[in-house]
Amino acid sequence: MVTEQFYLILADALLVLHVLFVAFVVLGLVLILLGGALRWHWVRNVWFRRAHLVAIGVVVLQSWLGVICPLTTWEMALRRKAGAATYDGSFVQHWLHAILYYDAPEWVFIVVYSLFGALVLASWFLVRPR
Repeated sequence: MVTEQFYLILADALLVLHVLFVAFVVLGLVLILLGGALRWHWVRNVWFRRAHLVAIGVVVLQSWLGVICPLTTWEMALRRKAGAATYDGSFVQHWLHAILYYDAPEWVFIVVYSLFGALVLASWFLVRPR
C-alpha cells in the first residue's frame, strides 16, 4: 500500500527536478556567455548547446500554447493524492516552491520566456557551438 508520505516524497523529488531544470536553463545561458568571454571550450559543445536550446524551446512553446509544465502538473497530482493542498512542508520544499512559482499575469511569463529564449538563440551566434 502506498502511503501519503510516499506521494509527498515523490512530489518533493519532482520539485527538486523542476528546480534543476530551471537552473540548467538559466545558469546554462550565464555559463555560455561567460565561457565565451573566457574561452572555455566546453560551452561550445554541440550536445550541451542543443539540450539547452531544446529545454528553453519547450518552455517557450508551452507558454505560447498555454500548457502548464508537466512537472508542475505531476507534482500537484502527487500532492493531491497525499492530501496536501499547500506547500506548508519542509524548509527546502517551501523555498524551492518560492523560487519557482510567482504570481503574475500569464502574458508576463510568455514575454519573459520568449525574451529569454531569444537570448539563448542569440547565444548560438555570439558563442558558436562546434
